Order: sequence, then C-alpha cells, then structure tokens
Amino acid sequence: MPSTIRTLPLIPMRGMLVFPYTMIHLDIGRPASIAALEQAMLGDDHEVLMVTQRDAEVEEPAMRDLYDIGTVTEIQRLLNLPDGSVRILVEGGARARIHTCRKKESYLEAEVETYEDGNDPLGAHTVENDALIRSVIDQFEQWVKVSGKVPPEALVSVAFIDDAGRMADLIASHLNLRLETRQELLSCIDVRERLEKLSSVLARELEILEIEKKIDARVHERMTKTQKEYYLREKIKSIREELGEDSQRSAEVAAYRKHLEEEHYPEEVQKTVERELQRMESMSERSPENDVIRTYVDWLLDLPWQKETAEQLDIRAARDVLERDHYGLKDVKERILDYLAVRQLMPDKAAPILCLVGPPGVGKTSLGSSIARAMGRAFVHASLGGVRDEAEIRGHRRTYIGAMPGRIIEGIRSVGANNPVFLLDEIDKMAESYQGDPAAALLEVLDPAQNKEFVDHYLDVPFDLSHVLWIVTANNLGNIPRPLRDRMEILTLSSYTEYEKLVIARRYLVPRQRTENGLKAKDIRLGTGVLEETIASYTRESGVRELERLIGRICRKAARRIVEGEETPIRVTKKQLADYLGKPKYLETKAEKQPQVGVVTGMAWTEVGGDILPTEVTVLKGKGKLILTGQLGDVMQESAQAGLTYVRSRADVLHLPEDFYENDDIHIHLPEGAIPKDGPSAGITMATGIVSALLGRKVRSDVAMTGEITLRGNVLPIGGLKEKTLAAYREGIHTIILPKENERDLEDLPEDIRKKMEFHLVEHMDEVLKIALLPAEKTKEKKEAADGTKK
Repeated sequence: MPSTIRTLPLIPMRGMLVFPYTMIHLDIGRPASIAALEQAMLGDDHEVLMVTQRDAEVEEPAMRDLYDIGTVTEIQRLLNLPDGSVRILVEGGARARIHTCRKKESYLEAEVETYEDGNDPLGAHTVENDALIRSVIDQFEQWVKVSGKVPPEALVSVAFIDDAGRMADLIASHLNLRLETRQELLSCIDVRERLEKLSSVLARELEILEIEKKIDARVHERMTKTQKEYYLREKIKSIREELGEDSQRSAEVAAYRKHLEEEHYPEEVQKTVERELQRMESMSERSPENDVIRTYVDWLLDLPWQKETAEQLDIRAARDVLERDHYGLKDVKERILDYLAVRQLMPDKAAPILCLVGPPGVGKTSLGSSIARAMGRAFVHASLGGVRDEAEIRGHRRTYIGAMPGRIIEGIRSVGANNPVFLLDEIDKMAESYQGDPAAALLEVLDPAQNKEFVDHYLDVPFDLSHVLWIVTANNLGNIPRPLRDRMEILTLSSYTEYEKLVIARRYLVPRQRTENGLKAKDIRLGTGVLEETIASYTRESGVRELERLIGRICRKAARRIVEGEETPIRVTKKQLADYLGKPKYLETKAEKQPQVGVVTGMAWTEVGGDILPTEVTVLKGKGKLILTGQLGDVMQESAQAGLTYVRSRADVLHLPEDFYENDDIHIHLPEGAIPKDGPSAGITMATGIVSALLGRKVRSDVAMTGEITLRGNVLPIGGLKEKTLAAYREGIHTIILPKENERDLEDLPEDIRKKMEFHLVEHMDEVLKIALLPAEKTKEKKEAADGTKK
C-alpha cells in the first residue's frame, strides 16, 4: 500500500468527516478554515486535508484536539455566501495520517503521510477475499432493502466497483453511523481490516433495523387500535348526539373527572374510578349497569381517604369535658387522658381499642360521644346487636343486586373523616349463622396489624382504618369470642349506688328532661326527697335509664298542668309523687324478713347488673333424688351436686344419719323459674340450704352470700362483687358472706356503702354454716314458744 509525505492546509471538521471517493457539500465559516481554503486554491491541485475534531465544542483546535487520520480532499467548487461563510463541493481522495501540525499566519498546516489502496488492495483474488467482498455487498443490499434510506441505484454503483477499498468507503458513506464508528472505518488503512470492520458494522445495523421493524410494527398496531377505538368512540358519540343522550353523559363524566383531579386520592382509587368512567362512557344510557357504576364511583369519591379531623390534645380541656358530661367513671376518664398525653409525645402512636363492659344504663354509649368531644374528633355509632351476617361488617360484593358497603365504611363516610371515634355498641349480642361470623370479620377491623389495609368487599380497594379510635361496648364479657377479646383493653363500668344515681339525676337527668319536654328551670320545682323516693321506690336497676324515664314522666305531667292553666312553678312533693308516677313498685324486698328453715339468700351477677337470688331447699321422703327446678344452667346444677357431696362427706360432723341420702329426696328451687340462671357463685348458697333443711335449723334472713364450693368444702372466689353487693344493699341486706380471696375487690365498693355493710370473709364451708345458721337451741326454744302459743 504506497504512501507519500506531503504538506497540506488543514481544515478541522466538527461532527462530520469525508470518506475517500465521495463528493460532499460543506459550509465553512471559521476564519482559519476559510484561510486554509484560500491557501489550497492557490495550489495547482486545490487539495486540503480535512480532519475531524475529537470535541466539536473546541473553537480553535490544536493537534491534540484532532483525530490523527483524515482525508485529502480536492476542492471542486467554491461559492462565497452573503454572511461571510463559504460553500464548497469537495471530493475525497487518499487517507492521510498527520505527523506534525503547525499554525501558519491565519490557518493550520499539517505534514501528512498519504495512503493509496493500489490496484490490488487485498493482495490476491483468493476464495476467502472474494467471499468477504460478496458478504459485504450482500449485507449492504439487505440494508438498502430494509432501511429504504438509500435509492436502489446505489446498489448498482457499488456492484460494478472492482476496487475493494473504494467499494468499502462508498458503502460506509451511505450508512448512518455514529461519528466514532465512521472514524474507525476511516482509520482502517488496511483494506481487509476495513472490509471486516464494515461487515460487522453492517451486521449490527441489520440487527438494529430488524428490531426497529418490530417496534414499528407494534407501534403501528397500537396506533391502528387507537385510531379504531377513536373512530368507534366518535361514531358512538355521534349516534348518542342524534339520540340526545351524549350531552348529559359527557357532563356527568366530566364532573367526576374534575372532582378526581381537584381532590387528593390514592393512586389505586384514581385508577379504579377512571376504569369505571371509561366503562360508563362505552355503554348505553339505558343500561342498568349505569346506576351500579354511578353509585360505586360516588362511594369511592365521597370517602375521606386523606381527610382528618384536627385533634384537640389539650388535656385540661378534655378533662373538663369528661367531668362535665359524666359523674364518676374514674378509670375510663384516666385512660382517655393517658392516651391524649401519649399522643402529644408520639403523634403516630396507634390508638387503643377500648372495651367498656357494664350493665345497661351506666353510660357506656354516651361516654363514647363525650370522648369524641373531648378529643375534638368526629363521632360514629354503630349498633351490632343481632348482627349475624358477615357482610354487615365487610360489605356485599358488587356482583349482588343492591350491594352496599358494610357498617364500618358507611360510618366513616357519614362523618367525612378517617380518624373518628367509632363506637361499636353491643358487640356481645352478635351471632353466627350460615352467612358467616361477624365477630371474625371484626378481627380485621380492630387488629392494628391488619386494619391499615382494610378491604371492604363492595369497594374492593384498601382503606386505612389505623387512625380510628375504636370503642366497644358490651354487657357480658363472656359472650365475646376470645380472639376478639384479646385485642381489646377491658374497662369495667360498675352499677351505680343510690347516692351516685341521685347526683346524676340532679346534674344531668333533670336538666335534660326539662329541656326535652319544653320546660324552663323556673317552671318546675322538685321538693325535698322526691328524687330519693323515686330511686328507692320506683327503680331497682344498675344504671339510670329507667330513672330518666320516670323523671321525664314527671316533666310531662308538669307540662300538661302548665298548658291547662296552672300557675308556675309546678311544685312536686314527696307526697304527690304517686300522682305523677303511680303506686310505688318496690315497697318490699325479695329477701325474707324472718329466718326460715331451708331458705337462703344468694347473690347473682347478670348482664343487667347484680341481683339477689332467694334459694329454697326442702327435704322429702323418697329415694335419695336431687331435684333441681327454676331453670338452672349446667354450672348451677353442678354446684348443687358439689354441695350435696360436701354434705354427705360431712354427715358425721353435722350429726346427720348415714343413710339420709337414701331415704330422702332433696328439692332445690330458685323462684322466678321463667328466668334462666347460671353462674359459678351459688355453691355455698345451695349447700347452706341443704344443711339447713336436713338439720331443721333456720338461716339468718339478714345475710346474703356468694361463692363457689369444692367437694372438700373449700370456698372459691367469684366475680361481679360490686354489682352483687349493691343489689343486696338495695334489698336491705347489710351482712355479706364472700370468699376470702375476694377481699381485694372490696376496695372497688363506694366508701359510703362499705361503711354500712358487714363482710364475712370465709375460706371453708364450715365457716359459712357457723355464720349463716342460727343455733339449734334458739330454734328449739322458738319452736316450743310457738307450740305453746298455739295451745
């Protein structure tokens, strides 16, 4: 491959290069390049060296800024342009390698070594060389056909070139390659190396074109589908316009989309709403599915996904609200204030799940409303009594006709905030059925680990319930399933004492009933002892619900008298109370007034509070049967069996015949047989009754007792002591026998009640008998005195 050393003017090229044997138009604007052109035109051959800059941003390049190989070009034509630049037509010649570069007065000059390919650049027409040339030509032919960027005439011109080097340069000039790749091809002085490089470049370009073709096909398919959908939508739109349906539909959909853009919704909600709106647009106005979609979208857009009520964390203000709304309930109030204090220190702290357990009428539901007001949050109330369908909690799936969300989502929507105080009332009244277990569904609602993404079946989109403060109410904790109970913090609300009822009536019930019945404070006056007499003679409840109804009745009677023309204020005295409320209901207690054989006063806890449990035991001639009547549950029947076994085991100590259980039947009866009774606290009561009936010894009528018994006569602890004690106190019984282990529970009793009561703490049944049974001598003397009186 012959070479020659020459000195030529140099023109730096920015972003392009010239291949040998190709002609190209160029615009030259830099003064140094124009000066190099003028110098070239002074020569006989009009030649100049054109070399590409490594960095096109360099304005005055030196040798280090230029590639070392360029092209010697001949200037064929030159035209001066009005803006001072020069347009030239040049033809590429030989390759040239720069040895040195120096700056003349106004242009660059380079000493270069030029390279000519020669007549036989490959050295010999071998099979390998011919195959390489044909491969390059075939690849170029494929590229021309696939790309469509080069006219077919270019194939003809390439096919008739015998010079392999020239053919390679001509093909390279047609390819749309990166500047670096074009420079690599220009730098290939050896023709075989140049052809091999060109072959690999063509192979890569063909691969790129194939990928482009696939991409273009996919894009075209999408465009075709989009155009088709657009055409069909426009056609449907035109049909609807003719039918007069489109204007209303478009306005409705536009309103939904505007609402979606103006408010902040989770991404999943936005996608769901948009999908439903597209469905709405594609269906007829008369389609029944329209109303289903409209209702569903309304629910999604109306829910407070990110709306919160500003919380009031002022503990003093919260304490004032709780004290103003409720009397007593110290434990509950303290727990709420503790929670607010923690919220101030840790705003992201998860809210507790409070379970308020207590008899009806003690203020569980109203306490939830007060808690919400104390915290400055919205309040939601949902009653779960009688709920037996899981869909009431999780909602119905939209595949059903008339499907709606569950009570949880419905309550959240009604208050418009995602952090309300949510009261679930009477959770112990739920029941299972073939429609599912609502209590199991509540696990997802209340569990802090799950309710962050609670999914209502109707919405089918996760809703965050972790900001809600849950308050649950129940009358009987035992009716709540254990897994659900474990997730809640239990707070017990006990029965009210008569003093507490009196304070509540004066502070809350009387003012409220006055207002509800249209009376002012000056219109009615309650005399001394009226409220006390109402509580003692007309109510025997744990709460104050019945008391409020009675006060309301007094207010209504007073309102009637005012309307009939009677002068105000209407004065209600203790003597007049019967005119307003009728005859007293509770003149006498259920407790026995006189000691009797086999009659014992027990104590029981019920869902509506405490109550006394008179128990009667009679011994009859028979065959040793134990007869139980009065609707006793399994636990009480077992207590009776255990009591009888204890008596049999202590027959010698009690001076009973050894075979008494073989010749006598023992009948245990609890009055009020229509009311089911059960619970582990009547063991010592039944055992005392059995001993009394067998020995003929009377039981003290001023004593009530509670406690379970073992076969060996040990007395076991019980629950609900406060309710049971208050029930006995209401019935006029002031002496209580209870298990020794319940001594710690006496602190829960009001101090004024505790001072008036006498408590006997026992560990064994023998102690109970010593306290409850009257001495045999006294019983005998009274019997003889009674016989003498009869004679």
